[in-house]
Amino acid sequence: MLIDKLITTFDTGLRTVLTTAHASRVRPDNAKEETALSNEQKQQAAALMRINHVGEVCAQALYSGQAFTSRNPQIVHALKRAADEETDHLAWCESRINELGGRKSLLNPLWYTGSFTLGAIAGAVGDKWNLGFLAETEQQVSAHLASHLEKLSAEDVKTRAIIEQMHTDENAHAYEARQLGAAELPDAVKTGMKLASKIMTTTAYYV
Repeated sequence: MLIDKLITTFDTGLRTVLTTAHASRVRPDNAKEETALSNEQKQQAAALMRINHVGEVCAQALYSGQAFTSRNPQIVHALKRAADEETDHLAWCESRINELGGRKSLLNPLWYTGSFTLGAIAGAVGDKWNLGFLAETEQQVSAHLASHLEKLSAEDVKTRAIIEQMHTDENAHAYEARQLGAAELPDAVKTGMKLASKIMTTTAYYV
């Protein structure tokens, strides 16, 4: 029923923005020892993980919006499965931010609302475009994560281990979307997504 769907979707949003996420998988850096980092290294790592946390908030919102308007049970199932892994990412990022002495973005409610709207639009325009939006989103997130690995101190083995696993998962999500029939998005749409992402990541680094 629509009312049940609305309640579930609203509950997902509240949990993502207002509560602490809990992972179903062990943190990838669990077996690694914490290394001595300078204050500057910690601050940079915390800022990068704040960006990644915002990315995961946006991912939850996108998937929720896409699943809300999609009429294809197979696609909804794929979105929910990916969202479960993104919940792990959300929890890993938040716990690592806390360890580094950082904080989450103050604008998470705004990021969530905007991303949910985009996801709902993508889900409404049709299956292949919905999947195409998912694949392109994951591809762009993967590129961001790769750039973060280049910026992080080589000594920060714990943060690096988390980001490396996230990178692997995002690539897998993009691959699955393409296997399900994702359409290649127009260049103008890809450019718009990159611009929006740039605004988000630049803002989240500081706020």
